[in-house]
Amino acid sequence: MPSTQDVARSEIDDLPVLVLAGGQSRGRGRSGAEWLNADRALAASLALRLGDREARPLSLMAGVAAVRATQGTTLKWPNDVMYDRLKVGGILVERSGDKAVIGLGLNLWWPEPPGGAGSLFERDPGEKAHVEIGALWAAELMEVIDGERWPIIAYREACDTIGREITWEPAGSGLAVDVDEQGGLIVETPEGTKTVHSGAVSHIR
Repeated sequence: MPSTQDVARSEIDDLPVLVLAGGQSRGRGRSGAEWLNADRALAASLALRLGDREARPLSLMAGVAAVRATQGTTLKWPNDVMYDRLKVGGILVERSGDKAVIGLGLNLWWPEPPGGAGSLFERDPGEKAHVEIGALWAAELMEVIDGERWPIIAYREACDTIGREITWEPAGSGLAVDVDEQGGLIVETPEGTKTVHSGAVSHIR
């Protein structure tokens, strides 16, 4: 499939649309990052109309759903899915008016991943694994979206960035201490407390 994001966007109507694939030829990451397909992968996109829910941090909410749909994963703020401190997936949210397409990409099995990347399974989980995990993620995400508030406590518990020394683009550094109600990362720096709302974050080992 070229891109689950594009297919889901083209099919959106009054009801949510879920598109699942085991790989993509035209996938894209955050900020146009190159898309690499693992040997066994999941590409999932949920398209829906937001209504009055658009102000909430959808990428963080989708991350909570990803943790609930998998075993042993954590989150790196704002939208990376981690396993054993390696990146195994990510979230991409694309909005237009009252519509949103929320995407999840996961490396299910990758015997020889590039540096810094990993996968959820040590052995091939089979050709249907992406359907099972993708459907579970979408169900968890819809439950999160339908809630009165976004699950900030669950995000904080899953977020491995909190409590770490970090750097962020273009030139910031400090200790990540919390995530606020808007999804911003609160960081203690030598110059005082700052809230990071976007940008690539790196953990200092």
